[in-house]
Amino acid sequence: MPKQKHLERALAEGRISRRDFAKQMSALGLAAAVPGALISGSALAATPKQGGHFRLGLGHGSTTDSLDPGTFENAYSQTMGYGLRNNLTEVNADNELIGELAESWEATPDAKTWRFKLRQGVEFHNGKTMDASDVVASVQHHRGEDSKSAAKAILESIVDLKADGKNMVEVSLKEGNADFPYIMSDYHIVVMPAKDGKVDWKSGVGTGGFVLESYEPGVSIKMKRNPNYWKQGRGHFDSAEMITIADVAARTNALTTGEIDAMDRLDIKTLHLLKRNKNIEIVESSGNAHYTFAMLTDVAPFDNNHVRLALKYGLDRKALLQTILRGHGYIGNDHPIGRANRYLAKDLPQHELDPDKAKFHLKQAGLSKLTVDLSAADAAFGGAVDAAVLYKEHAAKAGIDINVVREPNDGYWSNVWLKKPWCAVYWGGRPTEDWMFSTAYAEGAPWNDSHWKNEKFNQLLVLARAELNEDQRREMYREMQLICSEQGGVVVPLFNNYVEGLNKKVGHGKIAGNWTMDGLKALERWWFV
Repeated sequence: MPKQKHLERALAEGRISRRDFAKQMSALGLAAAVPGALISGSALAATPKQGGHFRLGLGHGSTTDSLDPGTFENAYSQTMGYGLRNNLTEVNADNELIGELAESWEATPDAKTWRFKLRQGVEFHNGKTMDASDVVASVQHHRGEDSKSAAKAILESIVDLKADGKNMVEVSLKEGNADFPYIMSDYHIVVMPAKDGKVDWKSGVGTGGFVLESYEPGVSIKMKRNPNYWKQGRGHFDSAEMITIADVAARTNALTTGEIDAMDRLDIKTLHLLKRNKNIEIVESSGNAHYTFAMLTDVAPFDNNHVRLALKYGLDRKALLQTILRGHGYIGNDHPIGRANRYLAKDLPQHELDPDKAKFHLKQAGLSKLTVDLSAADAAFGGAVDAAVLYKEHAAKAGIDINVVREPNDGYWSNVWLKKPWCAVYWGGRPTEDWMFSTAYAEGAPWNDSHWKNEKFNQLLVLARAELNEDQRREMYREMQLICSEQGGVVVPLFNNYVEGLNKKVGHGKIAGNWTMDGLKALERWWFV
């Protein structure tokens, strides 16, 4: 995007003042090209104001959550993490990768060695100046032999990580990875203050727009504005509070009565009623977020691919899209790559409800009928229990009896996910194919929630990551999506839009679609009008 477009976006989002905008445009010799709309109404309306106490109600949050970024597994902890801390890079509202704590970066021609130049003068909440040693320790936090971090898998390719002075970090990889700077934007890999090579994660100290005041996991977190925030035009609220409200009806009621200022995961079934409220704005964005039903492929009967295929053909995805999402999304095909990814394979055969095919695969598995448990709670995704019940009705036509196990919302991600043989799951997707596959489908990845192992897939994962030829890389990712669809242990019926509610006194720029809550950056990007 030309420099002019970057400046126009920064002005519209309030990241630079009109005076700075005019100066920089003038320096480019483009003063006469300034769009009138940016100088008048729309720009003024979009100009952020500082102040106020922002209350955000989220459907996620568990008593088992912590401030350790390696444990972040839901939108509550992820949004909290981005509020308190920063990464080397970030993805903006236009799905562009931009620098955050890294001012710039460069790679060797084989993309095996990356050098990140850090911004100077950035301070942690405790007054310590951020430098390369903090970045190195923060990345190493996820790489130790005993690390349980969910980011460990996507950092496995690192063979050497070192500081080159105070303001440069050099990373050497086993194989080339053209997408490596994207990985540095992962919500797990935030930068924390270090001492003697170890990070301090328990205090919640970071370089982010907000400073931790109090935290009660599964209940609420309170923060105050960082008065020394280095990022211009960000962090507008004087204070912010995130509240776990798992029940969507209670969450919606809190928004309509003014107890909270914004909420995620609106109830699609009652969305038409909420739209009538003149004080509420509905914001919707589409990306790679998706709903799944993950099976442990090392546990019978899911260790048989014919059983997995029978279950994939036993689901009416179109009915699920209309009933659960009311059309606010699109149909999935049992792999995790979505429309916002570069290499989505649109030509794969689509799995549809086909009782005859489901029965055929059951017969191939030596079965005439099948009885299985499916664990679900709305903590997994809005409408997960209803989706499981519908799945039960669809699969019955193929002689499959699904016993829906209604699990408690609290503790779902720690007690059910990765533990029960078949359960409902929500994924926010990832900006790149390699990142998504490495996180949840690579053999041995901590978040491989189907325990799936496929030799061909894992070979392609390594080859595609290092391949610089776009056409060859695209074909590799197509084959990987096909393998997932036909042999994987995850049913991916739907990709959901992010549908969120805001009190109209909340101002914002363009809403990002890479994650929920404006790319998980609502705390620092939004303001009160």
